[in-house]
Amino acid sequence: MPTTSAALRAVALAASATVLLAAGCSDSSDKKTEQDRTEDLASQTLDWQKCPAPSEAEGGGTQPSPLPGGTTWECSFMDVPLDYAEPDGKTIELALIRAKALDKSKRIGSLIFNFGGPGGSGVSTLPSVAADFETLRTRYDLVSFDPRGVGRSVGVECEDDRQLDAYFAQDWTPDDAAEEKSLVESLKSFADACKENSGNELPYVGTTNAARDMDLMRQVLGDKKLSYFGISYGTELGGVYAHLYPKNVGRAVFDAVVDPTATSEQSALGQAKGFQLALTDWAKDCVARGDKCPIPGSTPQEIQDWIIALLKKLDKQPITGSGDRKLTQTEATNGIAQTLYSTEYWPLLEQGLDEADGGNGALLLALSDALNGRSENGDYSNIQAANSAINCVDYKDRFTLEAARAKLPQFRQVSPVFGDTMGWGLLGCSEWPVPGMWLTPDVSAPGSAPIVLVGNTGDPATPYQGTKAMADALGKGVGIELTYKGEGHGAYNSGNKCVQKAVNTYLLDGKAPAAGTVCQ
Repeated sequence: MPTTSAALRAVALAASATVLLAAGCSDSSDKKTEQDRTEDLASQTLDWQKCPAPSEAEGGGTQPSPLPGGTTWECSFMDVPLDYAEPDGKTIELALIRAKALDKSKRIGSLIFNFGGPGGSGVSTLPSVAADFETLRTRYDLVSFDPRGVGRSVGVECEDDRQLDAYFAQDWTPDDAAEEKSLVESLKSFADACKENSGNELPYVGTTNAARDMDLMRQVLGDKKLSYFGISYGTELGGVYAHLYPKNVGRAVFDAVVDPTATSEQSALGQAKGFQLALTDWAKDCVARGDKCPIPGSTPQEIQDWIIALLKKLDKQPITGSGDRKLTQTEATNGIAQTLYSTEYWPLLEQGLDEADGGNGALLLALSDALNGRSENGDYSNIQAANSAINCVDYKDRFTLEAARAKLPQFRQVSPVFGDTMGWGLLGCSEWPVPGMWLTPDVSAPGSAPIVLVGNTGDPATPYQGTKAMADALGKGVGIELTYKGEGHGAYNSGNKCVQKAVNTYLLDGKAPAAGTVCQ
């Protein structure tokens, strides 16, 4: 599933003080142009092989199982320029995965997926959710990839597993100068490790380069137009692609739409509101079920107050988690956030809170681990490292300790539960070793084919308002809004038949839903 909420998962993005690398210079007159080099790379032939088990950086696990009917997953690597401004320079490999279309006679082409993050591995995610896209596989090869900096695509490396355990367990909502100092020092250590282990790649892992990679991928896969399904951050990537290559957009769907007009601060504030809304909706459901919900409180406000009190107790005294690990306030907050991505996780929220109140923090800790990319055996994927690296090379905003502290009242006002975490998350890229590219991405795409934008009214991580903002930013006649009145992050994978029918009809038959269509 998508792995969003950079501020919640990554409240921890960064600090180091040195700017990396200047591009190398050469006056060689026979150097190829960017277009020449891209054309050369577009003619490469991919060597598709049976997929191995996901790497540790991709989250680990077992080799993907065959699909219904016996179709096996195939994996390959594609060469792309590390720096598109240096066409004769170094290339890197992107990891790809595909499952071929069922009906070869009616095959449209490849449908490329990005499931979000940024930092999520498409190679490990697509097989785990492929059952939801079987209808689309009738006419498309299902394809996904690890974007540059992610998983097996020269994945960004920062701290080791032991260091990351301490990093995610520490207090991300400091209450005094000593705790603030400790947080800043930890952020600096994390960023220093990223620079030491992946400094050569950090300047090039941003969304613009990922969009260029997708257009090269389109050509290598033999498609005249890009058929695309972007979820969460994948909608931002898709919007940047549409801006760069409007004439190359085929049938595209953006689900759980990011607001491309929001700065990093506005995005964090929007997510604070979104997670607070989702928590309130869960609390209303808890109250409505009476004794069947174990959390004390006869109103949503009483339940929220009880949660806040529990988190304050954990701030003072962590409780038993698993093994020799404790459940801290930070990890409990992350665990709560993880359960708000889908109503299917709401029972885990109730169980985790109830057990934590009794002194057992194992379930909330496991949920926090899932959010942070930690496996049961203690290995971390590189999702957090990649998330930091991509966000920080994309966004220019750099907050000082004083500036972040000054924003806390506003964040606390919109979310008493998540506000502190989101507010301190503004420190994210403050001293990251690579400068950011934009305040907000340009996604204007005049001349693009229609793009279906699916917004979920109860989405915690990409609030519903982002759908209209994306439609407006894409330009007149490009974005077609479809509303899902539901809960959780995203709509298509919710199982809602109305949403799935509208999306399938567009991707398979080219018939877009009427603008303003509402599913519930």
